[in-house]
Amino acid sequence: MLPTRLAMILRMARKPRKARVLSSKVVYRGPVFYVTTDQVQEPGGIAARRDVIRHSGSIVIMPVDDTSSEPRVLLARQYRHPAQDYLWELPAGRIDPGEDALAGAKRELVEETGYSATHWKRILFFYASPGFLDETMAVYLATGLKRGMAKPEEDELIAKRFFPLSSAVRMVMNGAIRDGKTIASVLWLDKARALRRRI
Repeated sequence: MLPTRLAMILRMARKPRKARVLSSKVVYRGPVFYVTTDQVQEPGGIAARRDVIRHSGSIVIMPVDDTSSEPRVLLARQYRHPAQDYLWELPAGRIDPGEDALAGAKRELVEETGYSATHWKRILFFYASPGFLDETMAVYLATGLKRGMAKPEEDELIAKRFFPLSSAVRMVMNGAIRDGKTIASVLWLDKARALRRRI
């Protein structure tokens, strides 16, 4: 006979259940996200308190100049207060209430970089940090780039630069790129090229 805990885990693997929310209270509300304190009964039956940051979701854009033999990725560099540093990142932003994700991606690309794109493809969709945050990130590959005028928000001071894909991969591997969404997207593009997928 299997130990009780192992038997429970095996049952959950066969028929996964969700936590049951016993109560939920908004404890903070800000302009970008809000926080709830939830009392839940976990799938294994344990009662627990879960503090969750609630977010409307984000879009990430990987602008790629694919006109030469090696693709070039457009990265933005800006100061990030939580990291207390300047980070190289892909352009990204929050999905506005009621906004379609692709429309948001097109808007953010123009706002942050001035570029528009003729071809769009969603390549990744993931949770940013699901232990305490419900924010999802949809990554769009943008090609057929056309230069225009950037329209950053008042508090955004953004430098931008194209990097050959091989350089961007090296930046990921040596820690020069430390932003998770950018790391995942650059490595996706590198793997897609290695598999000879059409980007």
